Amino acid sequence: MCAVGGPRGVGVPGATIDRQVTTCIFSGVSDVFEALAAPVRRAILDELQERDGQTLFELCSRLAMKHGVALTRQAISQHLAVLESAGLVRTERQGRYKFHYIDTAPLQAIAERWPARRREGGGP
Repeated sequence: MCAVGGPRGVGVPGATIDRQVTTCIFSGVSDVFEALAAPVRRAILDELQERDGQTLFELCSRLAMKHGVALTRQAISQHLAVLESAGLVRTERQGRYKFHYIDTAPLQAIAERWPARRREGGGP
């Protein structure tokens, strides 16, 4: 077993460093999964996929009309911050406006980490 998850890591001087490295490597993936856990954040990503480059006001309006999301602008803004910290949304300021854009690079990194394998024999 690895030094982080198994009994051999207990009491081994390098185990702390291994745990820190493992935490650093997997924190990005963990952030993405955490960001995708909330249905509202997935709806935000759906809206940005459909129409990229929206302001907070536009997103709030579309979420209310199309998804029945009855959250305040502040709550939507906090969800956007979680998505941005996970790298799934990037922002760009233009004058007084802040536009939000979807960034699927973190999802691509997950897909590349666990690529689909074809099974022999035609089974699932």
